[in-house]
Amino acid sequence: MRKRANPYYSGPVSDHFDGTRFFNPGGTPPRGLAHLLRWQFGGKRVRWPGRYDSPFLEVRPELSVDGDRLRVTMIGHATLLIQVAGINILTDPVWSHRASPFAFVGPHRRNAPGIHMDDLPPIDIVLVTHNHYDHLDLETLSALYAEHAPHIVTPLGNDTIIRRAVPDAEISVIDWGDRIDMDDGLVIHAEPCHHWSARGTRDRRMALWAAFVLETPAGKIYHVGDTGFHAGINYRSALEKHGRFRLANLPFGSYEPRWFMESQHQNPEEAVMGMIACGAEHVAGHHWGTFQLTNEGIEEPLRALEAALDKAGIERSRFRPLRPGEAFDVPPLPQE
Repeated sequence: MRKRANPYYSGPVSDHFDGTRFFNPGGTPPRGLAHLLRWQFGGKRVRWPGRYDSPFLEVRPELSVDGDRLRVTMIGHATLLIQVAGINILTDPVWSHRASPFAFVGPHRRNAPGIHMDDLPPIDIVLVTHNHYDHLDLETLSALYAEHAPHIVTPLGNDTIIRRAVPDAEISVIDWGDRIDMDDGLVIHAEPCHHWSARGTRDRRMALWAAFVLETPAGKIYHVGDTGFHAGINYRSALEKHGRFRLANLPFGSYEPRWFMESQHQNPEEAVMGMIACGAEHVAGHHWGTFQLTNEGIEEPLRALEAALDKAGIERSRFRPLRPGEAFDVPPLPQE
């Protein structure tokens, strides 16, 4: 049988690309249709409330954060505003009501975005980690481009998708291990994470997924959009290559049932293990409480996170499970 052509990317074979599809070296591929149906029709999904409003009102962020300050503000799910060294960075921006290819069906927001799009400061850079609909939203990217024309950074193949909505955008496309030297002392690295990609049923793993490391004048930031724990391999590699992080943005929700989700979404205990393994002094926790993608209840990640931090002897204030509109002014690394 002929291999299906890759509609997004054409490039040389590597240790994580077979010429058609990307993969996690030594890892576990996503489960197939039979397992998906078993999960979807197996019940045991905890019902979420129709609304889960944040206690933080929609905020108007500062236009710029300078000096040694570092601020991260939750907008919702995996969408964060990172402000550092006079640079404003958005991660996986999604302002749409649904994380879905359809406007009428699919996971819907349980809370409003923490920052109204009209209240954003000037956005310099957008990081898109992969192409799942809860991370790559073409409607949002089109609106951001019209207002801010940011520089978009994304892994291999995702640029093809993004250009459908913003054909004139400045897009830097990077592979694992690549780096981009930006202005104002910012360097962006693409690093491995254990995940996968798809926009439909016939394009699985045809665009790459990645984590990002940001070298800034105010310290290093490790941003992970989605990942399975993968025995901590990628976390330890990030520490070995980049050293300690002032901040890591780590997912800790959307993880049940484990038999289906373990290879793609880490749970709170694994997120804490990842925090330790990568040498992060502080964590902004995301990927919870906005879109119901999996079986656990809406606040189960919070309880599990607190238990994991207590078990590890880590102060709860160091791992912040952010709510929409909540801003976290990250303390500097302690002097050694």
